[in-house]
Amino acid sequence: MDTALFNARVLTDNEIVRGKTVLIQGGRIAGVVDDAAAPRALVRHDLAGGLLVPGFIDTQVNGGGGVLFNDAPSVGSIAAIGAAHRRFGTTGFMPTLISGDIETLEAAIDATRQAMAIGVPGVLGVHIEGPFLSVKRKGIHDASKFRTLDEAAFRLLTSLGVGRTMLTLAPETTSPAMIRRLTEAGVIVAAGHTNASYVTLRAALDHGLRGFTHLFNAMSPLTSREPGAVGAALEDQASWCGIIVDGKHVDPVVLRIALRAKRHDRFMLVTDAMPTVGASEKSFFLQGQLITVRNGVCVGESGALAGSDLDMAGAVRNAVGMLDLELPDAIHMATRNPAAFLRLDAELGRIAPGYRADLTLLDDDLRVLETWIDGVDSRSSDQADAPRLGLPSHG
Repeated sequence: MDTALFNARVLTDNEIVRGKTVLIQGGRIAGVVDDAAAPRALVRHDLAGGLLVPGFIDTQVNGGGGVLFNDAPSVGSIAAIGAAHRRFGTTGFMPTLISGDIETLEAAIDATRQAMAIGVPGVLGVHIEGPFLSVKRKGIHDASKFRTLDEAAFRLLTSLGVGRTMLTLAPETTSPAMIRRLTEAGVIVAAGHTNASYVTLRAALDHGLRGFTHLFNAMSPLTSREPGAVGAALEDQASWCGIIVDGKHVDPVVLRIALRAKRHDRFMLVTDAMPTVGASEKSFFLQGQLITVRNGVCVGESGALAGSDLDMAGAVRNAVGMLDLELPDAIHMATRNPAAFLRLDAELGRIAPGYRADLTLLDDDLRVLETWIDGVDSRSSDQADAPRLGLPSHG
């Protein structure tokens, strides 16, 4: 339904403005006009002075709403995870598979393809995190699942055919030539769970490596004589860095230092969310290991970090409160920057004519009031989507 959203503070590219109406037609933003110039024929929606921003984009979502993608890599799981995160402002996400066997990887890619074919709201592609990782920096990943990135794996990783495929790997487990082949085939390659030296990372960057997964966590650190993965990430001004801003994964002081070393438009907020986000149950099993939320963070039986209990709205609030960022800058890290990383910045991440009408409405405390995906309001989409996707309806 064509709609005029009015009576809001609207985040344009670099400022928050008043007195503007956002016009939605055919699932796209048709214009951002002065209130007095808005067509009266459209359905008008009063946003009651809220803050209208682009919808949040999360490139690392392992689970949500009590569902873990690894446990059930299906269309229903993707839809349930997306619905859980939408309540926190996420209108675009990459369901993320933690290192698993080849059959699970195949199922995850197939489920993502099907989900996009039937229009599950918000799905942008798939993120394969492992199993081409460093044993020394495995984190919570099961090292018994790790394997070589061979020709069969290459064919599978380049088989999605729609949306975006993101692959997190340890560059030292493969070759620069393979990274180049993957990127030329359209895969977005990021370094993570890596013990690589600076030299190895520099070669990977020169061959198409596009970013770094959860900067500082599970990667070789910056030291006095070896810059490591962290040093390579902060020195390189072209690559993107995902950061988990929950005050637990990385000390806020460390992130503030990182923000002084690299362009802000090359940082993107990620949640690394687990099934506990949007669920009342705060424990789950990951590949047979009990994971529990303690003091706001997911940890395994050994105390190792195991993803997060963070949502994107919380990440934005933390970016403002912990990192001393201006609000537009923090929101860009949840919208425009990840869109650019995914090469979707020609249609996502801005409130501007021609862009997809993926939007989030926030209150003064930066809590989510409402969302739109392709112009469809969350208040109406839940009931319409539930039967089609095989999910329980609410309300």
